[in-house]
Amino acid sequence: MESIINAWQQLPAQISPAIFSFGSFQLRYYSLMYLVAFAVVYFLTLYRIKNEGYEYTAETIQDYLVWAMLGVIIGGRFGYALFYNFGYYFQHPLEIILPFDFSHGFKFVGISGMSYHGGLIGVVIVFFLFCHKHKINTWHFGDLFCPAIPLGYTFGRIGNFINGELWGRVTTVPWGMYFPLDSTHSLRHPSQLYEALFEGIVLFILLWLIRKKKMFDGFLVGIYICGYGFVRFFIEFFREPDYQLGFVLGFMSMGQVLCLLMMAAGMTILIWRKNA
Repeated sequence: MESIINAWQQLPAQISPAIFSFGSFQLRYYSLMYLVAFAVVYFLTLYRIKNEGYEYTAETIQDYLVWAMLGVIIGGRFGYALFYNFGYYFQHPLEIILPFDFSHGFKFVGISGMSYHGGLIGVVIVFFLFCHKHKINTWHFGDLFCPAIPLGYTFGRIGNFINGELWGRVTTVPWGMYFPLDSTHSLRHPSQLYEALFEGIVLFILLWLIRKKKMFDGFLVGIYICGYGFVRFFIEFFREPDYQLGFVLGFMSMGQVLCLLMMAAGMTILIWRKNA
């Protein structure tokens, strides 16, 4: 048993985050996981269209997901710069969108640092623009996608785990892990896997089970926003706050502050749409 526990704890060190490397350029599994996530959402959405009477075409879904990809990437990147490292990126604005380090010469470093909440804001913006352009009922269209989104999100968190980033707080539990990039070499909660399980699989199961029981357009949108915010808020107690930011408002992480706002937004949507 001890050898099994030790192998589990050392697992992150045995996983290479790169599919292949060419000089300083690397193609990482994290990027692949984004594509897998969108593919999962796409096929689950097509399944709903085929079996649940949604009158949208596959071409419409494909077009929207292209918009959504841009919203996730741009919103996630700017959200990270704004919420988690504003001071640095205020002084180095080009590094928000360019994969180069200009601080120490000119070096390709890739783009690291994405904010879920920033990505959500980006998706919401392009979502309303897309629906307005194509004259689509926004809440009905949103309810179509929301049950599938958490399962896609699961792969994003698996990508974080393979990347060896966003690890949890120091722990003594036997399922803790050692992450190679952690300079303290401490046993930590594998919070990426907690998030993949609860924010991804569990939330997906919940939304998938109730998807046909929605009471009004926007119901699944509100449940998703509330549900994600609720689960993420508690998992943040096991996740290490970003080193450059630490805790805010005394004992909460920035992620928890944003999740409180997210839950409030979800409840507002539910109350508003119910009374609409």
